[in-house]
Amino acid sequence: MKPAPPAPVVLVTGAARRLGREIALALAASGWRVAVHYRSSAEDAIKTAADCAELAGAAASFCCELEDETAVRGLLPQVIQHFGQIDAVVNNASTFEHDNAASFSFASLEKHLRSNTGAAILLAQALHAHVLARQATDAVAGQTGRFAVVNLLDQKLWNQNPDFFSYTLSKAALEAANTMLAIALAPQVRVVGVAPGLTLTSHLLSDEKFLALHKLSPLGRSSSPADVVATVKFALDNASITGTTLLVDGGQHLMKFERDFSLM
Repeated sequence: MKPAPPAPVVLVTGAARRLGREIALALAASGWRVAVHYRSSAEDAIKTAADCAELAGAAASFCCELEDETAVRGLLPQVIQHFGQIDAVVNNASTFEHDNAASFSFASLEKHLRSNTGAAILLAQALHAHVLARQATDAVAGQTGRFAVVNLLDQKLWNQNPDFFSYTLSKAALEAANTMLAIALAPQVRVVGVAPGLTLTSHLLSDEKFLALHKLSPLGRSSSPADVVATVKFALDNASITGTTLLVDGGQHLMKFERDFSLM
């Protein structure tokens, strides 16, 4: 009897806490072995990896500074060395620092582009190279649609305001990269964007303010972590989706907001 293939492996960046942790746990519960990326939250990452391992049988944490090109280029080889393979990447980690047209600088733009755009593209590039190498051995020959990159974007790309100028530019560049990568990496790797609305509160919002803002959408609610997680899973599972972005925001992108939610 032919042995069952090993469970697939997914790298989730920024998976130590918040939405990244929710994505990691959900994928582990679905049978994925999860590589938990973190930058500085080592304790939280170890806890997330342990919780994922309980669900899927195996998981591990990996530290990487996404602004550092050399470090990013070394991340997937570390994951492959540990697990023996990599099947998908979820680019969830994001630098989110405030600037506007008046305070914009090359330094701010470069910081956001490196971590939010460049790192995601390099990880997609590395996944594609890995899949090509595996296909050369016939190990995954003919498995079109199995391998995917999911890039977390933002509904504000379709509903722009002047706040978080460099962050928005970096996410707009990543959204454009979705299309180019989907073309360039096909048929081996699919590339899908997922764009949430206001999903989690932060130190910038009180609980009351978050709840009020969360209701500002045509559906009367924005996205929940569960909504975003379900959409990421759908993007990974559906072998026919590539080169597009799934907006999961309760329709917030259909409304006009003059300021970012955190400044309203």
